Amino acid sequence: MELLARLERLPRSAVQRKILTQGGLGYMFDSMDSGMVAFVLPVITATWALSSGQTGVLGSALYIGYMFGALCAGLLGDRFGRRRVMMYALGIYTLSSLVAACAPTWEFMFAFRVIGGFGTGAESAIIAPYVAEFFAARYRGRYLGLLSAFFAYGFILASVIGYLVVPAFDAGWRVVQVVTAVPIVLLLWWRRGLRESPRFLIARGRFDEAERVVAGLEADVRAATGRELPPVDPLAGQVRGPGPAGASDRKSIMQTARALWGPKMARTTALSWVVWITTNYCYYGFLTFIPTLLVNEGFSLTRSFGYSIFVYVMQLPGVFGLSYLADRMERKTALLIFGAGAILGAGWLALAGGPVSILVASGVLSMFMKGVFALLYIYTPEVYPSAIRASGMGAASAVGRVGSIAAPLVIGFSYPHLGFAGVFAVTAGVLLLGVLAVVAQGRSTTGRALEEISEGAPPLTRRSER
Repeated sequence: MELLARLERLPRSAVQRKILTQGGLGYMFDSMDSGMVAFVLPVITATWALSSGQTGVLGSALYIGYMFGALCAGLLGDRFGRRRVMMYALGIYTLSSLVAACAPTWEFMFAFRVIGGFGTGAESAIIAPYVAEFFAARYRGRYLGLLSAFFAYGFILASVIGYLVVPAFDAGWRVVQVVTAVPIVLLLWWRRGLRESPRFLIARGRFDEAERVVAGLEADVRAATGRELPPVDPLAGQVRGPGPAGASDRKSIMQTARALWGPKMARTTALSWVVWITTNYCYYGFLTFIPTLLVNEGFSLTRSFGYSIFVYVMQLPGVFGLSYLADRMERKTALLIFGAGAILGAGWLALAGGPVSILVASGVLSMFMKGVFALLYIYTPEVYPSAIRASGMGAASAVGRVGSIAAPLVIGFSYPHLGFAGVFAVTAGVLLLGVLAVVAQGRSTTGRALEEISEGAPPLTRRSER
């Protein structure tokens, strides 16, 4: 189809970087909110004299809401559009953060953390499919890898704010929740500058609107680069549009479920869900509970927070390394490499015996886990056709929150029995299960247009630009 071929010919420019930033800032504030939980939990636990189990329940609140938000965002995003869902989700999240800052009890805070998690989950599930649908096959992996870097920026920002603000005031944990509501200002920018996904418009048969979006992109790229666009690649022009699993007339929840679990997509969906559950369990369980676990191991609150800053910063080498490799090797191969590194890091942490060893092992685990997590945000949107891409990503992200919810509960209730070493031995085992699911995953996506992947066709586009 000509519109898709025109998208595939667009060179990299400031236009793609703007789209990346628009989506990335949403991820940054989402992860800042997630990361802030790690710094708030130890203080709230002491303030309200919570048991280890109650702390785990409160730590899971965000992810309970996240699960439902991600699922709804996928279904709504494939029906009403990516742009609208992103904006409403951001509004829900920021308003809930403000209310949670005034919580009189931990139960009240739990309720509004769940509501805030709904907005966070909806936004996180819709951003990756939205951004992926603007980029050409030859550089899509690199840009989606860089998109995941914004998660790391958010965690680092959370750690710095948590380190400086939470111990400084008696109500520091309330102040940081007000800070997490700052991204409401993003709505002003998004309202004016956020385009609807052209692939979504094509999948819905709204070709005139898709034409206007693509023409606008072409004009902006010409202005940004100062030169004419390359000719349309005749091979890219052979891309045929959404595959049979994603017909544009699918509207109901049951029709979408049948598309995700039909003969062509069932294996992809099942394996994606396993990888998402295991990765979320390890990633969020580790990042949410590491300050609390360190305090329980005898570290001071300030020292625990300082260690956590290092752990969050170590996500950056993981995500930038993944971004470099994303278009240079198969996604599955990269998943195996980063998954193996994460298993080694978790095993090392289980055996770590001193402050330096714990610090280094935590950094290794954080770095490789971030690479795995970033790959999920690249790989999952690629394997679904445009008409059900948001639903496929949303469902995988929602089901993955089973791992996010389970992690604080399992760690909170099992720590008194298993100890520090036992918690991370379990983490290594869960990671191994995820790696085995990756081995069973068979789709090749690197360097291929989204429509080629969803139809299972052989590669048609040329990989001429890095």
